[in-house]
Parts: sequence; C-alpha cells; structure tokens
Amino acid sequence: MVEPATYLDRYVSEAIATLEAPYLGTGVQRFLEVLIDARAARGLVFFFGNGASASTASHFVCDIGKAVNQGAGRRIRCLALNDSVTTTTAWANDTEFEDVFSEQLRTLALPGDVAVALSPSGVSPNIRRALRLSRELGLRTVGLGGDDGVQLGELCDVAILVPSSSPEHIEDVHLLINHVLTAFLRDEVPIPGR
Repeated sequence: MVEPATYLDRYVSEAIATLEAPYLGTGVQRFLEVLIDARAARGLVFFFGNGASASTASHFVCDIGKAVNQGAGRRIRCLALNDSVTTTTAWANDTEFEDVFSEQLRTLALPGDVAVALSPSGVSPNIRRALRLSRELGLRTVGLGGDDGVQLGELCDVAILVPSSSPEHIEDVHLLINHVLTAFLRDEVPIPGR
C-alpha cells in the first residue's frame, strides 16, 4: 500500500499537469465570451451534468447567480437543469433517462440561449441528446469534458477537454474553471447598467 503522503504528492503532480496544458487559457477565454454575450442578449444559460458533474453544474449556477450577479444592472441568467428532482425523475420515469435534459430544453430554451454540458467521459446519451437538440434550437453550446470527450467536442461551439482520463482530475479542473470565471466576471467585468 502506498503511503497517503506519497499518494497525495502523485495526485497533486498529476493535477498540476492538467492545469499547465495550453488548452485551458484559450477555453476559459472562449467560455467567458459566451457568458458575456449571453448577458448582453439577456439569454438564459443552462448548465447540466450527471452525478458529480450535476453538482458542478449547480455550483456554477450558485456562484454566477450570487457572486457575479450582485447589485443593479443586467445579470447573467442561469439555471441548472439537474436541480429539479421532480422534473428530472418524471422525464426519466415516463419516457427515458436520455430525455431528462433535452425535454426541459425543448420547453425552456430560446434561440440565443446557451447550453453548458459537463461530462468527464463525453459519451452520456442524455448529454449528447441535449447538445444535439440545443443546436437544432439555435443555442450556443459549451462542453466541459476530459481527454475522451471527442464526441462531446463535436457537439459544442466551445469545448474544454481536460487532458486526463482521471474523473477526479477532470472534475477538479471543471470546478476550477467555475471559480476562475466567477471571480473574473465579479472582479473584472462590470455589470452593464450598473
């Protein structure tokens, strides 16, 4: 058995490697532009994911909704599709699990809105179905995935694919992206109309 300190050192070294790759700066810049454009257009930004990615989707909405949207002026409107347990389980029970996000988008989304999918593997059928529908409905699409996320990337206008196959490292970076975007929007991008 490896000592906990040794395991921690290895984990941190691997995490640092995922953060030092050049994809991150470009991806964050493009994602930021999508969020700023959505605010200008008064579009709604839909976040969604499964499992731990569902909690990260909710975390994005919490942080943007609270930290970024303080005071007067035009706010970034956002919603986590996975937050309504009743709606999600109703669609899963009455149709199929692949519909849990796409059917909500079919009801709520308008052209010019944004769909942000979080999926370390990039192959979840419900994620892919929601992204395909988002494109049909005229939404901009953003995907946060891992190094196996080629299918996710093909469905997105902006794809940030963490160069790792470790779900933990991928999820670490997704959460870091949330915090960087939130802090930057709060500290560096004035709210229009304020």
